[in-house]
Amino acid sequence: MKRLLPNLLRLAALLVLIAFLVQPALFEPLLKPLVQANAPAVYNQGSLLSLTLSHLATVFAATLAATVVAVGLAILVTRPIGAEFLPLSRSLVNIGQTFPPVAVLALAVPAVGFGEKPTLIALFLYGLLPIFENAMTGLSTLPPAVTEAARGTGMTAWQRLTRVELPLALPVILAGIRLSVVISLATATIGSTVAAKTLGEVIIAGLQSNNLAFVLQGGLVVAVLAVLIYDGFSALERVLSRRAGRV
Repeated sequence: MKRLLPNLLRLAALLVLIAFLVQPALFEPLLKPLVQANAPAVYNQGSLLSLTLSHLATVFAATLAATVVAVGLAILVTRPIGAEFLPLSRSLVNIGQTFPPVAVLALAVPAVGFGEKPTLIALFLYGLLPIFENAMTGLSTLPPAVTEAARGTGMTAWQRLTRVELPLALPVILAGIRLSVVISLATATIGSTVAAKTLGEVIIAGLQSNNLAFVLQGGLVVAVLAVLIYDGFSALERVLSRRAGRV
């Protein structure tokens, strides 16, 4: 019963979100009190569903690239041959946290132009640190008995990495990816300032027209997506942790 209620709430939130994105006009009576007379209560300058899908695509593309680079660096610095590169790797992944996303956008626009590319660069840099740190923690804190047993069975270094180390470290790596995705979901909204198609368009339109309903729509869609994706990753981590515990 304790698990049933949260799951029902998540399902209800997902269904309401889908209904709002597909038929936002159904929610107009709820939003009408938030706007001035004759002002639109539902975002009418584009498709909310299209913006949401574009927002998610941008976030997941940036997260995928950040995961490949961050996990690759973590594998390198946890091998004897690459241990000396740990300080350099930490400096590289910290770049995104050193510069605010707005500053990264401002620096990227002259180089790659307006649109999705500056946003992808900002989200990529911003997502490196949590994935790298978690991947490195997961790979460097494996039980010595397990790695020694794998070595004793005659596994090569590549086999130990792909069959033992990465599967056991995967729940910890996923925790870093989860954090990166949630941060990127919120951060991606500023990509609309450089003409990227994200839910930031809805928020900016509301700020420009003093329309609280628009701001609320953009913010709530991002918030619900973040909660649902966070919970999805958490559930996947629990499943993988239980499987790793049985190994």
